[in-house]
Amino acid sequence: MSRLTHLDAEGRARMVDVSDKPATAREAAAAGLVRMAPQTLALALSGEAKKGDVIAVAELAGVMAAKKTADLIPLCHPLALSKVAVEIAEAPGEGLAVTARVKTTGPTGVEMEALTAVSVACLTLYDMLKAADKAMTIEAVRLISKTGGASGDFSRGDAA
Repeated sequence: MSRLTHLDAEGRARMVDVSDKPATAREAAAAGLVRMAPQTLALALSGEAKKGDVIAVAELAGVMAAKKTADLIPLCHPLALSKVAVEIAEAPGEGLAVTARVKTTGPTGVEMEALTAVSVACLTLYDMLKAADKAMTIEAVRLISKTGGASGDFSRGDAA
């Protein structure tokens, strides 16, 4: 197993020094699922929930969250993002599937931004639909793929 980069030789937390790394194209995709009752799913898809178009709001919340990742994750570098796309679609028989794709050109990757976008979009869906279904669950938030950087490309074998 590789050494954890956010710990120094004495085990103290530190921000990784990326000043000597070249700026390269980086991209990451993440996904998650909000599992809900069929009636709640129908309400979300109708766009007629009391709080409005919950899907549009959650997609926007995900984009905004990706841009604020460094404010939320203590050792995460602030990045100039060139693209953030969050999409929410029906996962038939399950609920709503959330995906995020984030791009930048820089010395470090955007995995945390993609994961943060998905997480906050899922939380926003829960918040906006909780009056109809408090038993919803947020599941399977995971990195799907990433490209660029010294560690190379990654793609989940179980990615849909």
